[in-house]
Amino acid sequence: MAPEPSDRVVGNGSELEESVTDENDTKTDDGTATNSDEEEEDDDEPVLKYARVTGHLASIYRNGDATSTFLVAGDKMIIGTHNGNVHVLGLPSFQPLRVYKAHSASVTSISISPFPPPPSTKPDAVSRLAAAYAPTRPTSSGSSSATAARAPRQPSVPNTPSNSIHIATSSIDGNVCVTNLIDPKDVMVRNFSRPVQAVALSPNFKSDRSYLSGGLAGNLILTTGGRPGTSTSNTVGSSTIAASGWLGSLGLGPNNGKDTVLHAGEGPISTIKWSLSGKFVVWMNEHGVKIMRSNLYLENIDQEYAWKRIGHIDRPRHTGWDDMAGVWKGRVEWVDEDALENDEAAPDTPRASQSSNGTGTRVKQSLGSLKANKPEKLLVGWGDTIWVVNVYPGGAGTGRDVGERLVGRADIVTKLRTDCIISGLSLYTPSLLLVLAYITPDDEDDASSSAAGETPRRGIHHRQRALQPELRLINIASPEKEEVSVDTLSVSRYGGLSAVDYHLGVLPSRQVSETLQTQRRVLEAIGSGLWDAGLNATKIFGSNVSVRSLGLQSDKATESRDPSNSSASKSLPGKRYEPPAAAATPGLKIYIHSPYDCVLAVKRDLSDHLAWLEDREKFGEAWELIDQHPEVVSVSPEKASDSTPSTPTVQQGSLADFFADDASQTTLSANRPFNSAVEKEKRRIGEMWIEQLIDSGEWATAGIICGKVLGTSSRWEHWVWTFAQANKFDEITPYIPTTQLQPALPSLVYEVVLGHYIAHDRQRLKELLDQWPPDLFDISSVTAAISGKLRAGDVRESDIRDGERGRDWRILMESLAKLYLADSRLREALQCYIRLQDADAAMSLIKEYRLLDAVSADIPGIILLRVSKDQLDKAPMSELESATAEPIALLVDEAHQGVVRPETVVKQLQESDHLLFLFFYLRALWKSDTVSTDSHAHQTSDRIADEGKVLVDEFADLAIDLFAIYDRELLMQFLKTSQSYNFPKACAICEKRDYVPELVYLLSKTGEMKRALFLIIDKLRDVSQAISFAKAQDDPDLWDDLLNYSMDKSRFIRGLLEEVGTAIDPVTLVRRIPEGLEIEGLRDGLSRMIRDYEIQHSISEGVARVLRSEVATGMDTLRSGQKRGIAFDIVHEDAATETSEAINGSNTVNEKGIALREPGPGHCVGCQKAFSINEKETLIGFACGHVFHLSCLISHGEEEEEPALGETSGSPEADSGYWSRSVGAKVTHARIIREKIPDGCPLCVHKEEEDM
Repeated sequence: MAPEPSDRVVGNGSELEESVTDENDTKTDDGTATNSDEEEEDDDEPVLKYARVTGHLASIYRNGDATSTFLVAGDKMIIGTHNGNVHVLGLPSFQPLRVYKAHSASVTSISISPFPPPPSTKPDAVSRLAAAYAPTRPTSSGSSSATAARAPRQPSVPNTPSNSIHIATSSIDGNVCVTNLIDPKDVMVRNFSRPVQAVALSPNFKSDRSYLSGGLAGNLILTTGGRPGTSTSNTVGSSTIAASGWLGSLGLGPNNGKDTVLHAGEGPISTIKWSLSGKFVVWMNEHGVKIMRSNLYLENIDQEYAWKRIGHIDRPRHTGWDDMAGVWKGRVEWVDEDALENDEAAPDTPRASQSSNGTGTRVKQSLGSLKANKPEKLLVGWGDTIWVVNVYPGGAGTGRDVGERLVGRADIVTKLRTDCIISGLSLYTPSLLLVLAYITPDDEDDASSSAAGETPRRGIHHRQRALQPELRLINIASPEKEEVSVDTLSVSRYGGLSAVDYHLGVLPSRQVSETLQTQRRVLEAIGSGLWDAGLNATKIFGSNVSVRSLGLQSDKATESRDPSNSSASKSLPGKRYEPPAAAATPGLKIYIHSPYDCVLAVKRDLSDHLAWLEDREKFGEAWELIDQHPEVVSVSPEKASDSTPSTPTVQQGSLADFFADDASQTTLSANRPFNSAVEKEKRRIGEMWIEQLIDSGEWATAGIICGKVLGTSSRWEHWVWTFAQANKFDEITPYIPTTQLQPALPSLVYEVVLGHYIAHDRQRLKELLDQWPPDLFDISSVTAAISGKLRAGDVRESDIRDGERGRDWRILMESLAKLYLADSRLREALQCYIRLQDADAAMSLIKEYRLLDAVSADIPGIILLRVSKDQLDKAPMSELESATAEPIALLVDEAHQGVVRPETVVKQLQESDHLLFLFFYLRALWKSDTVSTDSHAHQTSDRIADEGKVLVDEFADLAIDLFAIYDRELLMQFLKTSQSYNFPKACAICEKRDYVPELVYLLSKTGEMKRALFLIIDKLRDVSQAISFAKAQDDPDLWDDLLNYSMDKSRFIRGLLEEVGTAIDPVTLVRRIPEGLEIEGLRDGLSRMIRDYEIQHSISEGVARVLRSEVATGMDTLRSGQKRGIAFDIVHEDAATETSEAINGSNTVNEKGIALREPGPGHCVGCQKAFSINEKETLIGFACGHVFHLSCLISHGEEEEEPALGETSGSPEADSGYWSRSVGAKVTHARIIREKIPDGCPLCVHKEEEDM
């Protein structure tokens, strides 16, 4: 067997303690603890908020009863009183589930098994809870029954998993009472004959029926077994009980349970508690804290370790502890770290290093075992000292303990000493320790009165009047163990209470959240209005209470001596069990009990933070909080009425809303969020923020905030006037709304701002007019102000601002033009842009709105928009042409449309002596290549060009003069194209400028050929041009003049030989060459001329051959066709008559009398009549197969021509059915037929025309 493990002393040295005191604390005359840094502490926001729930426990305090102990677990609060009553309440509604008389004296401790799980959410369970939780009259606590079994009959508790628990209570009457919450008959009462201070049910009590108890006898007793509904005694020395126990062990006696003493001899036991896992038990007596391994969840090989002690913490050895160790009741708490609040508010200190700073002793063990087993966290508070202990489970040993079985171990990770007596403790977060501090005037100096080395005097001691208790949060992760929060609790009759009268209970957030959801569904099913989750928590918790004094002013009636007389206990019918708002919120719950009061503490939420910020006038942070977390604002009637006025909207759910169209629905949906509680609260706090900033002179910041928080036109108007009166336009202007509000912001607001900048800052004026839509203000008012400024001469074009000439004048003029445009005063705007010489804006305006006629009186001004004075004097022609291209093109376009006639443009440009720009205009008008066909419907570019030429012909002489000056190439083109100019003037201009080619052309047009030829020969000396000119005129006299002139010039003779070709007789040319004249290249010239003639002769012969061949082919075709017979059918008379009638009935004839459909076989194409055997009229057939009567073919629908045929017959035999076939008659017939049908078959010709 493995050796029995010995007790381990975990820590007992005073050198390990850490003191948690505040050096700044002083003591006032009345003994109240104050803080010299109280003003600084007021700036720190509290961590917790509090609610007094005493009014919900009014039935507990009836008949002068008071609370002696309590326990919260799952969804239950169990309270024991000094009269021995036990009250079981459901959370969070505080509805009594059961009240019974368990003892005849004060209840000292309560234990339950198992801890209630979250209630079931199934529909059947909900219905059962709803039926069972109906309000009932609680049982009176004044009964003097000896046991709970004799209590008055009460309604049964619903059988739900949450209610299936056993409750054990101990009392100073020496009894331990264990009862089933659901079954009142399942009760066991055991008397130990001495006051019992503590009881702890086994986590598996339902199966093992065992519990631990201890009291003034000093024995830790394990009780196992026992029958429900029995009362037994365990008086030491009773032979009856001994015999009963001996017979019971043999199975022969009654089953009254078995008691086993696990520990004895170290004084009264004050506290016993099972760990959360059930593996460990901790208890306390006057000598210290003991931790032992329980008998649960042991492996078979470890059964011998059951009830073996694994650790011991000695009580401190400070002065006074020997006398007070039994008076200061120790508090222990097993903590589930997974159910704590998060550690976001605590300092980021490594928790792994907490146990390595000398705060406790450790037994060396291998690291593998530490990682494999997660410890359970135990908190111990005793007197003024706190221990934080990690309890590790046992198992197989490692390292030095290999081969051994370890029962477990306990390590102190933190030990600290406080300036108060511990009345309760727990963990709020993994690093924040929650302490309920009991304070007396002496405690503020030294909890044990040992600072001066004094010892308590003998004799009668009078209890000093205590101070209000405090709830403290201590950061145990920081090296200094500083206090994060200290809240003073206001409780009734606190001056006469001791440390043991206060109790602290914590509900983990994980269990509470699940419980709340189910109970809320249950209460909603009842429909009695017991729950309102939307209740504003800020009504219950005072937000203006200091950190050190949270007086819970909302429940001042509970300060009276008799809690039962408080106003909170006088609840209205039907709302008796309405839960406090704090109890209905998720998160960790902290309950503090005194004999006469119950206080609930929860973590402050965002709404509390908002109230605290507003109370501290931190409006900026408050506004940002609402903006980031809109849910922080609760929709309460009080806040809704306090908010600033807003735009009236359609009532929700109205008929107009129901029948509104899509657009109306959009408007309604947009207005509702605007007028929601969140937006109203933001505007309310925002305006207080603005006022605060203005009072402190921060106008720029106030302007920024106005842009963020203001949302209605009335408030904007108010604050704009406020800034305007203080002449702070620059601070508010950038944030004035540029979109229309509903209702709209008065236009006067914008006009005043613009008027200010018209007078003082034109650059800013320009920016505002660019940013603000014109519909925000009255345009006529602003234009009048600008025009007045310009007329007054306050701003001139010659003024210099910031080194720029005329800057302000230009800004005002541009602003005026922009406003004219917005007001649809286009002509005034165009005049402004012309004065500014803003070509882009002016041209754009003219093109878009066709406004050229508005400025037709100033054509030079339009053309010179892009031309400066320096350019006009010095710029080259190409630069000026580029600068004036756009207005010239626009004038040309308008000329084609008749808006601005060319006469107007020519006249103004001539008067202003702008001949160059007049040339540009006439040239563009002549070419008309810049005119878009889009603006001229149904006109092609060629037609537009022709129209332009016609327009220029009106100024032909002027055009010749300008073209001669600026564009000689265009001059020749104009001379050749136009016929409207004066030839003598044109000749004079060309002769003046010595334009020979142009003059030659003009002379040729006037008939002066010889002069023109001699100009070519004398001036140009261009033999090729002379020969071309002579060829073009084809005048023999001109050729003689050319030959006569050229016979003494070898260069001309050679040119004639090379280029004259066949224009003149080559023999004549050669004979006229003077003998003896040396001509360079004569041989080559002659050879070329002869070669040209040979080529010409060869071409002529080839063409003749081709023509002869084509003629012969055509004649052959003609003869073969003439010789070919034309086949056609002949029908009998009866059939012919029927067919003719059928055809004539449906025949259609065109305007030329030609049938539009193919005739039937044996029918005339013209009259559609059938040919008969005895046909008397001549028939004409074509190669295509169509046959006509001669009269039908000749007439073509013209009946007046029919006598001509008779005239051509020339024979009286015509009446006999045949004509004479003499040659004359045949020729006459052929001529007439040829004249009538020159193209062949009329029907085929008609079809070809239709196809084309």
